[in-house]
Amino acid sequence: FLSIRLKTQGPVEQYGLKRFSTAEATVILRENGKMREKTLTMDTLNPQVKAVEYAVRGPIVTKAGDIERGLQQGQKHPFTEVIKANIGDSHAMGQKPITFLRQVVALCSFPELLNSSSFPEDAKQRARRILQGCGGQSLGSYSASQGVDCIRQDVAVYIEQRDKGVPADWDNIYLTTGASDGIVSILKMLVSGQGRSRSGVMIPIPQYPLYSAAISELEAVQINYYLDEDNCWALDINELHRAYQAAKEHCHPRVICIINPGNPTGQVQSRKCIEDVLHFAYEENLFVMSDEVYQDNVYSPDLQFHSFKKVLYEMGPEYFNTVELASFHSTSKGYSGECGFRGGYMEVLNLDLEVKAQLVKLLSVRLCPPVSGQAAMDVIVNPPLPHEPSYLQFHKEKSAVLGALAEKAQVTEQTLNTVPGIKCNPVQGAMYAFPRIFIPPRAVEEAKSLGMSPDMMYCLRLLEETGICLVPGSGFGQREGTYHFRMTILPTTEKLKVLLEKLRDFHIKFLKEYASLEEPKR
Repeated sequence: FLSIRLKTQGPVEQYGLKRFSTAEATVILRENGKMREKTLTMDTLNPQVKAVEYAVRGPIVTKAGDIERGLQQGQKHPFTEVIKANIGDSHAMGQKPITFLRQVVALCSFPELLNSSSFPEDAKQRARRILQGCGGQSLGSYSASQGVDCIRQDVAVYIEQRDKGVPADWDNIYLTTGASDGIVSILKMLVSGQGRSRSGVMIPIPQYPLYSAAISELEAVQINYYLDEDNCWALDINELHRAYQAAKEHCHPRVICIINPGNPTGQVQSRKCIEDVLHFAYEENLFVMSDEVYQDNVYSPDLQFHSFKKVLYEMGPEYFNTVELASFHSTSKGYSGECGFRGGYMEVLNLDLEVKAQLVKLLSVRLCPPVSGQAAMDVIVNPPLPHEPSYLQFHKEKSAVLGALAEKAQVTEQTLNTVPGIKCNPVQGAMYAFPRIFIPPRAVEEAKSLGMSPDMMYCLRLLEETGICLVPGSGFGQREGTYHFRMTILPTTEKLKVLLEKLRDFHIKFLKEYASLEEPKR
């Protein structure tokens, strides 16, 4: 230490700081004519990470954030605010939390409130039960990797009631960090093989980009099956057979993914359609993944949600006891819109027992889902009952949210269909419209010259001129030569009407700017 002091002529602490200072090291390296190369560069980055794309938070959204910050700093734009209709984030769009859910989570988070007369007894009962299932009776403890036992039991009871008595075993329930965590976990289990034996994953087009992103990251093979836009985005069994047979030439199709109600397309699958899919999966020995996070979001009065599990049960023991099925739900959608809690669950049926142990092992690597999110999920599957004190307020709030969404779904569809060059299918469910837009050939050519898809150029122009942030259809997949955008129906009714009016004016101006003799397609 003495020699160090003599050499540096300063205290050890000061020398140590200098020695390990990045700036100091950079100067020394420059003097020696050498610069240390970075270990992680775009050349050394995992190519599967580079292949991942997630349009919902893509370049349009980044640009919207830049514009928003500019507005806050006084920059001038032809609008005063950015309207973000790009993502299904209900609370960010102004939806109020469901009181009962927040009461239960608050009580779990701060148990001293259990002594407060401000909270109803049914909320306290649920909070006490959840806390008793937590280590140290604290939400801050880890849970089992599959989730808190009593919450898994509540999920099983909920599924059994939803499906009119179809049995549910809570040992098949896994609580997850949103539905996304469960979906990726199951895909990880399914991907294997090399070359023509590499796992193929059948996904709908248009699709939610989580699926294509996960497939890219896992180096699986994406198998597209196209939904029928001319038939309200219905799933055509003949298209499944076409996609499957074509894919067999270069991979091993092992799983089919279905989103019901649809994202971004908003369709609600009929019972007959679900039965056809399950029969197809049975015949071709496919694992079925059913994304049902929008099961509470059905707006068309003549339609209803059918769970894949219930239909599978009704098809008889030969199907129900053999077809491997994973179904997913979440706190993020429905009427609660609690995206930030990252709560969710999956129910996995007919898994090989040894594989089931491997799934638990895989889930244990991430320890457990957020326990506060598990508590929020519990409230969704175990809401107030008619005889309980919180029932009337809960029912009123839930009905108000779903009623407003149904109204906005209808307003969005009807308004978009009055615009020349835009055609929108009925928004039967979920939270989005996915209209087809006519883009004139001159605009298509200009977009290609700029190295971007035509609907990306359209959405960028829309953002820059109106402040409206949408997602181009190319981020979800679409048939060649067609163009779309996805927009949420979540803004308040007043703001949604402003958005639709601005969108109408922009689209007409856009058509005139690139006017050609070709008529807009309806």
